[in-house]
Amino acid sequence: MLWRARFVAAALLVAVAVHGVLTTLDPDPAPTVPVVVAAHALTAGSRVGSADVTVRHVPVTVAPDEAPTTTADVVDRALAVDLTSGSPLVPGVLVDDDGRGPPGTVVAAVRLADEAAAAMLSPGLRVDVIAATAEGGDGTRVAAGALVLPAPPSPPDAAGGGLVGLGGSGSETAPPVLLAVTPDEALALAGASASSVLSAVVVP
Repeated sequence: MLWRARFVAAALLVAVAVHGVLTTLDPDPAPTVPVVVAAHALTAGSRVGSADVTVRHVPVTVAPDEAPTTTADVVDRALAVDLTSGSPLVPGVLVDDDGRGPPGTVVAAVRLADEAAAAMLSPGLRVDVIAATAEGGDGTRVAAGALVLPAPPSPPDAAGGGLVGLGGSGSETAPPVLLAVTPDEALALAGASASSVLSAVVVP
């Protein structure tokens, strides 16, 4: 889950600072491994550039498994969470480019009523999905904090493999937005898409 990724990143950030002090005091420091960290503050939804990250060496004992060791491993990937300067890019803070959501979520392909707004949603952003009738009135939130995932090469035409296709009331020719949502939210989206207009609001 993303909260675990944030905790690991914070713990490793402290370890990096402590290691710097111990290296100065101890002439024979513990073995280290390279870990990619943020060169400055980064925001969720942004894509990582080569100038956004650098490599630092941290003690083997605190380095997380499967953490990227070269900047090439993370460049052009989208961030799922905000990162402060020096935070490691541990597994979970990056959006998977293979269309998978975080553990415990399913992927819903949702067509929003406003195609222009949908096109502006970048991977890593969090959105609330609001369902409203075409006649107007108060909307209902059917998904909260859904994670925007990278768009597929072509619009999905069937549900399967964790992908829930939701036609909604938007254009059938417009590509859907892929969202990682809870199973209950996927059911709510499926029900709302049949008779409601769906829109998305970006949230922290």
